[in-house]
Amino acid sequence: MRIVGCPIFDGVRAFDYAVIGEVWSNRLSRDGLPVFDLRVCGPDRRPVQLGGGLERRPDDEFDALLDCDLVVVPGVADPFAPADPRLLDVLRTAHARGIPIASLCAGAFVLAEAGVLDGRRATTHWWLAEELARRHPAVTVDPEVLFTGDGLVWTSAGVAAGIDLCLHLVRSAHGQQAAAAIARAMVTAPFRAGGQAQFIPSPVPVTDSADPLAAVRTAVLAALDTPWTVARMARLATMAERTFARRFAESTGTPPLRWLLEQRVLTAQRLLEETDLPVDEIAVRCGFGSAVSLRPVFTRRVGVAPREYRRSFRGRVGGPAD
Repeated sequence: MRIVGCPIFDGVRAFDYAVIGEVWSNRLSRDGLPVFDLRVCGPDRRPVQLGGGLERRPDDEFDALLDCDLVVVPGVADPFAPADPRLLDVLRTAHARGIPIASLCAGAFVLAEAGVLDGRRATTHWWLAEELARRHPAVTVDPEVLFTGDGLVWTSAGVAAGIDLCLHLVRSAHGQQAAAAIARAMVTAPFRAGGQAQFIPSPVPVTDSADPLAAVRTAVLAALDTPWTVARMARLATMAERTFARRFAESTGTPPLRWLLEQRVLTAQRLLEETDLPVDEIAVRCGFGSAVSLRPVFTRRVGVAPREYRRSFRGRVGGPAD
């Protein structure tokens, strides 16, 4: 996934366009990152008016999207405005050819108008989810998740969730190291699971070491091989088990044990990429006990078995990736 196409047109949200540019802008391989070719495509190469009064002249016309490995549609300021028929035709053709397509925020309305989301589960900003479902009944709209997809078509919720999806797509194609390096460059969190809730009562969790929840997360990450339970974590926080579980979900958007599983899999990915440790030892260090226990969980969440993942990504940051 080296050539990434970004269609732009009047009304595209400047923030979403900027996110795509930040994630897939050209970077030198000596920085430990893959070198991407980001192609910004628009109607007739004429200047496009982005949100906030910004203007951008496309590099190519919409047809150039058909030569890309991935197409990412940014969000739009007016999701109810009809999309350019030329873009819709190109998206349909790209989808028919098996080119992966993703959308950020209200860009899901463009994919839905093209018919790409028919019969699929999709998401968008929670404020727009009900209208997306009403206008496109063939789409199964999930307003709860940050992003969702099936390998060919991906959609994300609002604003920061677009970053999460973009990093997920990089991680899937080029490994965790590449995604983490881009996240560091952007000074953003390297991983939030797509199934995490969109709306969190405390959207910016306290990270002060005096906060019992932050202290618990730190302790858990330092000892993933420990057989953690909600009760054990609650004792560290000096809270009742139910109170702890509720507070944890409010703070992070995910229940404690789901968060724990995500961290264990993420750490396993990193160790498979960065070390020569046997898979059995990695499984023990991450709290799975054995490679036999690690394999089904890892395969379900990452899409490939641990050894296959290592063959694909071990020492390949910045090098070729299929």
